[in-house]
Amino acid sequence: MDLSSLKYAEGARKDRKRVGRGGARGKQSGRGHKGQHSRSGAKFRVWFEGGQMPIQRRLPKRGFTNINRIPYQVVNVRDLEKLADQEVTPEILYDAGLVSKKDQPVKILGQGEVSKKISVTAHAFSASAKEKIENAGGRTSLL
Repeated sequence: MDLSSLKYAEGARKDRKRVGRGGARGKQSGRGHKGQHSRSGAKFRVWFEGGQMPIQRRLPKRGFTNINRIPYQVVNVRDLEKLADQEVTPEILYDAGLVSKKDQPVKILGQGEVSKKISVTAHAFSASAKEKIENAGGRTSLL
């Protein structure tokens, strides 16, 4: 026995359906009578509804998207406790794994407590974060 003697299993391969050649799929070949779908070359986008007003235009649009929104990466005050022995900057936060992108602005939020004196430099601070850092004897500065 060698590779040239291999055969497909019985029933594993079927001939393609040849429509329009008489028999069960003759005459209109499953395309019905006349109309757009019966013609050759008929193509439709998935969302096409035959000229009816499409659903994406029928449905009401909701909400508002602010085109000037700044997507901040957020870090809470409780996370800064681990980095308290050094000056905290976005680069240090990135190296510590607290933010995932170097080129996106960082905002410090006030969740948690800070007990050590730390100096934090970031793009933005929430009022509570700024208050907590300064009450602990640290300082904040904006980039």
